[in-house]
Amino acid sequence: MTNSENSQPMERVLYEVKKVIVGQDHLLERLVVALLARGHILVEGVPGLAKTMAIKTLARAISGEFQRIQFTPDLMPADLIGTRIYNQKTGEFGTSLGPVFANLLLADEINRAPAKVQSALLEVMQEHQVTIGRQSYPVPSPFLVMATQNPIESEGTYPLPEAQVDRFMLKVLIGYPSATEEFVIVERMIGALQDVQAVLDANELAALQVRADSVYVDPALIEYSVNLVTATRQPEKCNLKELDPYILYGASPRASINMILAGRALAFVRGREYALPQDVRDVALDVLRHRIVLSYEALSDDVTSDHILERLMEAVRMPEVPLREHESPH
Repeated sequence: MTNSENSQPMERVLYEVKKVIVGQDHLLERLVVALLARGHILVEGVPGLAKTMAIKTLARAISGEFQRIQFTPDLMPADLIGTRIYNQKTGEFGTSLGPVFANLLLADEINRAPAKVQSALLEVMQEHQVTIGRQSYPVPSPFLVMATQNPIESEGTYPLPEAQVDRFMLKVLIGYPSATEEFVIVERMIGALQDVQAVLDANELAALQVRADSVYVDPALIEYSVNLVTATRQPEKCNLKELDPYILYGASPRASINMILAGRALAFVRGREYALPQDVRDVALDVLRHRIVLSYEALSDDVTSDHILERLMEAVRMPEVPLREHESPH
């Protein structure tokens, strides 16, 4: 199978989703990357930007089961993972499984729920199973969580602790559509939406995940990802000592791992069986932005993690990896 044939199913998935979703190309591509790399994604944007519709449409395109949970301050872990229920007729306890048992789970406004509920979700994300009573229940495969955060309201919210945010492979920021895109959005929404066809099933997606795993990654790319992550901890090594007061904690080794996993999946989506430095660089912001803990100086000077990362990415040299050497013989 050639490189282009490898990625065609994912191109068809994106084509189906774009029948409904206008713009948001970056988010849609990152959703597909997260699916292939078996990661989870945190999305931040104001309400009304089709976050729910994007993942719901993606679920239809891959024949997956979709569930949405609206996080609220009174939500309990049992509302998420399920609980044991006593049956009076039989005199026995039965298990009622919660909405996390789906292929694609939308955790809407995750920062509205208290820490206990967030921990329950993040445990499922990490272990791909839940424990109810003394029994463990695996969630379906594939399993992807897309959590959303609303950046414009802070009242009644519980910010995700840094250690928990680190569990997300990617954090994507989405903004308002352009005037042209918004015209098309309104036009589509007031008419009949196109029907989205299922182009993959769970087994085909699992096979694509295995193919994405086999994408060749040159050791120079691993070194590049490690250098980028190290720069977040020690910016002075990149001659950017002025950034040091803005960073309390740099990214963890999980960032280096996820940069390679996501870069490899992106290379596969782009139709290649080998990853390029540009693939890793393209996912770097999404992988790193939520893993840097900023100081009060950064907040007072209005310096964001994206500002810091862009400076670091300019300072860390991209490796030169020869292309022909790793091309497929097909």
